[in-house]
Amino acid sequence: MVKKKEQEEISSQEDGRTQPLLPPSEDHDKEDLPFTPTLLLSILAAACGCLSTGCIVGYSSPVEYQIIEELGLSVQEYSFFGSMMIVGGLVGSIVGGKITEMMLGLGGLFIVGWLTIATAEGALQLDFGRLLLGIGSSITLYLAPVYVAEITPKNLRGAAVSVTQLTMVCSISFTFLVGSFINWRALALIGTIPGLVQLVLTFFIPESPRWLAKTGREKEFEAALLQLRGGNADISWEVDEIKEYTKIIHSISKDSSIFDLFQKQYAIPLIVGNGLMVLQQFSGLNSYTLYTGAIFVSAGLSLKSGSVIVTFIQLVGTVLTAALMDRYGRRPLLQAAVIGTCFGSLLTALSFILQIYSGSMSVGNGIPWIIVAEIFPLNIKGSAGTMCCLSYNVSSLMVSFSFQSLLQWSPPGTFLLYASASVVAIGFVAKLVPETRGRTLEEIQSSFTQK
Repeated sequence: MVKKKEQEEISSQEDGRTQPLLPPSEDHDKEDLPFTPTLLLSILAAACGCLSTGCIVGYSSPVEYQIIEELGLSVQEYSFFGSMMIVGGLVGSIVGGKITEMMLGLGGLFIVGWLTIATAEGALQLDFGRLLLGIGSSITLYLAPVYVAEITPKNLRGAAVSVTQLTMVCSISFTFLVGSFINWRALALIGTIPGLVQLVLTFFIPESPRWLAKTGREKEFEAALLQLRGGNADISWEVDEIKEYTKIIHSISKDSSIFDLFQKQYAIPLIVGNGLMVLQQFSGLNSYTLYTGAIFVSAGLSLKSGSVIVTFIQLVGTVLTAALMDRYGRRPLLQAAVIGTCFGSLLTALSFILQIYSGSMSVGNGIPWIIVAEIFPLNIKGSAGTMCCLSYNVSSLMVSFSFQSLLQWSPPGTFLLYASASVVAIGFVAKLVPETRGRTLEEIQSSFTQK
């Protein structure tokens, strides 16, 4: 990494003066750190939450006609069932807490939600199970990348966080594919497996060192960091950097609240984070994901053959993203993805060709969550995450509820609207979204808040 020519600074609200956010640091590029068993186990625990979330997202599309026929639901009742995940997401958006304790609860929540659906005899029980799963998935969407970003060294962070997104896309594809061949109750029982694994793993992983540093638990912070980096690793420079950054953050805002988000120094990361969430949804993400089966049927295609094609394309795109994230950066991949979704929406409008959209979506789907996990300072991370999750779920609810009506109004017009949102996203990414590859979280966050 090229050394910074100027030391980043941040304004102190107490006296109006500027002070260094980070101490002068040495070049640590030669100290690239490897994956350790504890780090891998911690990433796996977070990834299990993403596996559960992917199963939830992918569930409603392949089993739609099975459930409607067996339980005698109307199309409107089933649409409401599909949207209950987003309603649960709104509830989950405002839930916060200690990271590993939250993941422990999430594993149990996923298990209960799936069992509720698997044993459902009517719409009410289905909706309640979907609501529980929506709460868990909303928390996971933000919590998993934040946790992985905070525990992973910068040389591995892009690939590690991409793993959480890779597992989610893989589980969406797996659920969509398998759901085309097996009973909907059996598919719900399969959905309990990642939650069970996550429930067990959370007893063996450390808390986020940065979270421990923020709460003043220095001994636990250093012990957790050493456990993650390996017993023989030199963590002194990383400890010093995190401590110094945490000290400055505390001097700026000791008692953070939701109102701290609206200070001028946080304007850009808030715009970036919330903008990415909203534009991703308005580009049609949830409509394609939740109603792929309906789109195939409307286009006169075979649900099973279409499932295989979409699954393969999404897997290829997501694996490529994980492999290229730390080599080429987040911003170029995100730009390529939004251009591809725009082109894919245009083709879908003309001929219901979903493959280009699916491939582009799989490349860019998880990148907004990765960026959101990296850009917010410790003192507002919880509140900012809540706001971004709310933006994601409100816009998702709008898109999901409107999709069936829009499709009946005009299939081409629906996807032209999504293409228009993708055009806006292209300009938004080019103008405002930063590149975070190869930088520590402290360096990324200080670059936004400097005077």
